[in-house]
Amino acid sequence: MSCSDDQPMTADPLDSIDDAVAAAAFRRLVRLLRHRSDAANIDLMGLAGFCRNCLGDWIAEAGDLDKESARAIVHGMPTAEWKARFHVAATPEQLARMEESMAKNP
Repeated sequence: MSCSDDQPMTADPLDSIDDAVAAAAFRRLVRLLRHRSDAANIDLMGLAGFCRNCLGDWIAEAGDLDKESARAIVHGMPTAEWKARFHVAATPEQLARMEESMAKNP
């Protein structure tokens, strides 16, 4: 699964949010995703076009970290452990929804 990392070309009010406020909101999102292990990455991809791994990849890119370290931050544990505990195989329907959703990403 790949995640879009395109940046908007025009001024965006999102850019005016104080970094501390944005960081607090981001941490709340990550903590919610850690708590909601029942929300499968494939379903997140199908609905929103991003998942926990995407967030980790964005952290890696923004912070000059390796992907595994950044994904472990989002998962709250090493990715392999998270997968062993919570990952379930995707159905063909989930994969189709993901593909459709990803096509909408910029």
